[in-house]
Amino acid sequence: MSRLSTLPRPRDSVFAGGVDLYRSDANAVCPPNLRECVLAMEDCCEEAYEAQQLLRNGTFDLPRMQKVLESQRVFLLIDDGTVRKYKVDLADEIEPQINELIDRVEQGLKALRRKEGLVQNKVEAARAMQSRAATAPTANKREERRVQMLSKQRQRLEQEVKTLESQILALQNKRPVRS
Repeated sequence: MSRLSTLPRPRDSVFAGGVDLYRSDANAVCPPNLRECVLAMEDCCEEAYEAQQLLRNGTFDLPRMQKVLESQRVFLLIDDGTVRKYKVDLADEIEPQINELIDRVEQGLKALRRKEGLVQNKVEAARAMQSRAATAPTANKREERRVQMLSKQRQRLEQEVKTLESQILALQNKRPVRS
């Protein structure tokens, strides 16, 4: 039995006035290889058509599914009222703690400002002492050492003032706005 007899009959040719390979014409001579080639091509076309149908059936609902997946709110277990209730409860629970933290930050800021004022006064006193020491001639080595120690102390105090100022600025930037 040949391959041609086992294959199902494919659809008619899509070409207008095309040659029908299954009706034998007495004058037409068709080589067997050509007939096999045409049959294989028809099989490929049918497979492509079936694949296209499967793809269409699998994706025809895509626009509706996209709308469903774009939804912003999905409530699986709780409704809107329950969410609002828990938000209010959470705000009632956290607000006193936040207010306490704000008060503590403000107290710390006041303490840092007082400390900054004290350090600033020390710096000014050291500068005044240094200017007096620079104008008066030093009598001995002990006085020179004292001047050197005071100038080092002044530098440390200036550095401490800078550090405190940066801490104050950092606290002011982090300080939340009260409403």
